[in-house]
Amino acid sequence: MRIAQRPQLLLWFVALASVLSPPLSHSQGKPTPAPKNPPVGPPAPQSKHYPILLLAFGNQPNWSLRIGLKGPERFDRAGYPPIPLEPAEVTHEASADTWTYHAKDSATGAAVAVHLSREACTDATNDTLTITPPLGGKYSFRVSVEHAQIGSLKGCARIATELFPKINNQPDQEEDDAKKKPPVPVSTVTKFQSPVAIAYLNASHQLVFKRGAVARIIPGKPGSDLSISHDGKKLLFTREEDPGPIRSISQYDFDSNGVKELLRGNVQQAFWSPDDTRFAFMKFVDGKWHLWSAPVASPDSAASVFAGDIGSIHGWVDAHTVLVDDLQQLSWVTDTGTIQQAISEKDILGDAFGPSSADTFRIHPLNPDLLLVSAEWLKPRPGVPTDTHMGGGFGFFLYEIRSKRRVLLSPLNMFAQNAEWSRDGLQIFFAGSTGSDPSRRYATYRIFWDGIGLQKYLSGTGLVIGQ
Repeated sequence: MRIAQRPQLLLWFVALASVLSPPLSHSQGKPTPAPKNPPVGPPAPQSKHYPILLLAFGNQPNWSLRIGLKGPERFDRAGYPPIPLEPAEVTHEASADTWTYHAKDSATGAAVAVHLSREACTDATNDTLTITPPLGGKYSFRVSVEHAQIGSLKGCARIATELFPKINNQPDQEEDDAKKKPPVPVSTVTKFQSPVAIAYLNASHQLVFKRGAVARIIPGKPGSDLSISHDGKKLLFTREEDPGPIRSISQYDFDSNGVKELLRGNVQQAFWSPDDTRFAFMKFVDGKWHLWSAPVASPDSAASVFAGDIGSIHGWVDAHTVLVDDLQQLSWVTDTGTIQQAISEKDILGDAFGPSSADTFRIHPLNPDLLLVSAEWLKPRPGVPTDTHMGGGFGFFLYEIRSKRRVLLSPLNMFAQNAEWSRDGLQIFFAGSTGSDPSRRYATYRIFWDGIGLQKYLSGTGLVIGQ
């Protein structure tokens, strides 16, 4: 029975093999020839950026602008905080080696255009970020920058891949996680000097003068209108005296730990001159506050400088000029009593802020074109806290006198006022409290001039800075 089944099984395997195996032909094993003219696909997209990773720069004044993978990224000028830029479209001009990069000022929304052409350029002596210029002083690109507020600047450009972050084509898990989180702003300030001498009112409303690590409480009534000499060794302050509007302007000497009264009367707001030999102050005469000045060595010889009706003194601009305001205009008054320059406060404050006796204006210690303005909100931005009883709030901003460029710096979740420059001009100290604190407990905070690095500095208020 088993022998009879073998021929049937053999026939079944032969039939299966004939189905699975293709028939032999003479053409088997020869490749099919490819078409002579394959279909043409769409052209590859051409980048309008050429080249990428550029540094544009110019001199007199010194400036630089970075062009990255997406376009213009940051605009730097000597004496001003950097301007972050938002890249927009890029236009490849008719010439093969000419491009226009468009962008927007992130702080003000002003339009920015960067015109770039590939040609030898000697308009800039150096890129201000390297030690020496290239041989022969020639760069590969010519550039011009148009900022709607700042104006036009011309210079050169070079490929500068060393200034930009490295590109990693092998992202790891940490990089993947970082992409899911919003980027953390990093301040451009890397080198700054902490104040050496400061004065303030502590939580107990005592007047404190601190130099280095030594802090001393000045005995007597708490003072106001604090001003530290430029050598950081002496403090001017005003005290309320009885009866009525009588006040005294006194000087505290850190080395001798002594207090000396300089003037008494209807006086206030004393400011040291740049050389610490004089002080300017306000005196009430004939129903108006006038600007006066006195030598520190002989305060009894004080004399009137400007008889106009002023509201506040905002410090010395130079050895012969004092900054004052009258709630209408900010004036640069010389020691001969003439107004050297005046700017409407409306132009400075804009529509969002209003004039107030509590407003302060501080000239940058190294750049007379840059103002630090603390003022009362008229139209607070969303999220800005306001006083539940008065309805207002305070903030501070930077104002460029020539360009009228205004940049808000105060945190939107805080009451912030009485902002002061550090002596290096890279830090801003201000009195602030968070909107979530119903008791409005003020402390002193520090922020860098680019608006980053906010941190609490001390628990006191009324801070002024010496060295």
